[in-house]
Amino acid sequence: MLLQDKENKLMSLFIAIDDFCIALQTWKQTQPQFKSKVTNTPTVNDSELLTILVFYQCSGYKCFQYYYQNLVANDMRSYFPQLISYERFVALLPRLLPGLYVFLKMQTMLSRRSNQYFIDSKKIVVCDNRRIHSHRVFQDSAKRGKTSTGWFYGFKLHLVINNYGQIINFLFTQGNVADNNKDVLKYLLAGLQGQCFADKGYLSTLFEEFYLQGLQLVTKVRAKMKNKLIKLSDYMKLRKRALIESVNDILTSVFDLEHTRHRSPVNALAHMLSALIAYCFYEDKPAVFIEHNQILLLA
Repeated sequence: MLLQDKENKLMSLFIAIDDFCIALQTWKQTQPQFKSKVTNTPTVNDSELLTILVFYQCSGYKCFQYYYQNLVANDMRSYFPQLISYERFVALLPRLLPGLYVFLKMQTMLSRRSNQYFIDSKKIVVCDNRRIHSHRVFQDSAKRGKTSTGWFYGFKLHLVINNYGQIINFLFTQGNVADNNKDVLKYLLAGLQGQCFADKGYLSTLFEEFYLQGLQLVTKVRAKMKNKLIKLSDYMKLRKRALIESVNDILTSVFDLEHTRHRSPVNALAHMLSALIAYCFYEDKPAVFIEHNQILLLA
């Protein structure tokens, strides 16, 4: 059996995921293209599989195989009486990807549109730079990129959050995609209104387009650019851009978003999506409350 706090977390995750799976299955039954002639029924349904996958991010384990074979197969056996083997679970991971993505998008749509947003990217390293030429798992998808901390090999997670630390939108790209890429910015900031604060890497020619949309993109200027006056309140909000750095740190330290032990790109994407879902249910999100030009930081 699990401790009470872990059991409560498991129950809350399962209820939310099961409600989603029931609604998704109901919708599929109304669509002719999703009707299947397969008659065999799996012993473990998708809601249980998704719950096990997401709960790994909340368990404190840093190896999924050890987590499954020790915690799930022993202490969580009473919650999942029809549990399948670890090898069978890994084989079913590709089937869970669409559900993971749609469930995560649903959680981001439920996030509060507060008109105060922060945008940033986080590197996801898949191997050490000295092993790039011998790396095989992501050789067809990962790319070399550069951040303020140096070169890396892997992917980027682009995040937009509100001032309450909730994820508004996300996008995974290859490591060589620039932060101010036009297609990336249009996707991440589509439909948002208010203000979005970013570092100078997000300086873009799309400022006027976003302004007409109702979104003001506020960034710092580069070293050789002319300074421009901004409101004192906007300057104070821009200084709180570290909020999204705290979110990125939580995704790495509390959850298992980034590691170099992946054996399959599909499994890697499944674990990265589950880390973002687990963060959506994280109770201690960092937040910045902005009221009447006053800023209060809660960490």
